[in-house]
Amino acid sequence: MTTPTTTDLVDSLVPLAAQSPVWAVRQQRDKVVAATQGSYNAIFDPALSGPSPAERLLSAHLIARLAGSTALQAHYAAALRALPALTASQSAALEGAAINSLSADPRLQAILRFTQTLAERPVEGDKEALLKLPAAGLATPEVVALAQLIAFVSYQLRVVAGLQAITELGDDLHATPAPVADDAAAPFIHPANLPKPGEPIRINGYTSETLEWQSWLPVVALEQATPEQIAVLEASHPKAKTSDYYRVLVHQPRILEERAIVFNAIMYAPGGLSRAERELASAVVSRVNGCVYCASVHAQRFEQLTKRNDTIVQVFTEPQGAGTDTRERAIVQLSIDLTLRPATFGAAQLQAVRAAGLSNLEVLDVIHAVAIFAWANRLMLNLGEPVYAS
Repeated sequence: MTTPTTTDLVDSLVPLAAQSPVWAVRQQRDKVVAATQGSYNAIFDPALSGPSPAERLLSAHLIARLAGSTALQAHYAAALRALPALTASQSAALEGAAINSLSADPRLQAILRFTQTLAERPVEGDKEALLKLPAAGLATPEVVALAQLIAFVSYQLRVVAGLQAITELGDDLHATPAPVADDAAAPFIHPANLPKPGEPIRINGYTSETLEWQSWLPVVALEQATPEQIAVLEASHPKAKTSDYYRVLVHQPRILEERAIVFNAIMYAPGGLSRAERELASAVVSRVNGCVYCASVHAQRFEQLTKRNDTIVQVFTEPQGAGTDTRERAIVQLSIDLTLRPATFGAAQLQAVRAAGLSNLEVLDVIHAVAIFAWANRLMLNLGEPVYAS
């Protein structure tokens, strides 16, 4: 089993040499670097009260294989082969056997089937899909650990793909791009067809109104919570103690703690990409993945920050081509490409944001925003559902 380490796995997978230009850009987000590694160490800790080491690594390996991430697939395969002994079913899964053929191990079959759904079609990871895991013998903390693992590896592979793409830019990385003229005509929406600022947008099942969220799994009762769980809830969010989302994730407090650090460091770090543009990327990823709850939160925040809703109307209508200027459209397109096609994401997919004037740190911030919502969407979609105000 992979053991916790101070060696930065993302740096080794890209790979990034210490003091190289891309490494230096990444170090400007050192809290993201540290908490990403901390999340990995927590999720793959042999002492974790979750699925077995082999089950966790097989899930991660499957995600990497489905996404076409050569570096991650090799890493998780090597970790699996380093385990003392694999069962026949586990060895077959490592070699890429069809999930349906693993009938001798129904628990592993259920884990890998859920993994595949969340990795490729997260919107299909509904209540019925989730509850097949307890039926296969997984306790609630194990289900939460598995959901966090799948979401984390989905994040991890997009961070690696994004950094590899920046590395491919080569000499272009050192240039400070100048903003280009916005020659392309932006899609026009007549103001009469836009909701007034502050009024909810409702298009194609997506909305900017405030929603609640309800867990499909038992949440931690505060009176039964451990001191560690209470401490993590209090540090995570002001309303965490009354939130189903945090109270289900705190079944695995160490993973939740590290994830909260990653999220806050990506969305709220000073400098680099503007807050509004991070919210735009988050809304686009959520729209592409079909996460109504996350789309509502970040559409609302974009409107609050920019005092306009035209771009969100476009994103909810059709993400492809959305944006009111060259810079917005470039951010939207990068968000779509890295969400849907991480295996083919490369320097070519960064040309538009570079031409639109984004700095190296701003490009990294877009990549991080896309990656963290690969993580967030999979938790929100697959552990519960949005609840509309009555």
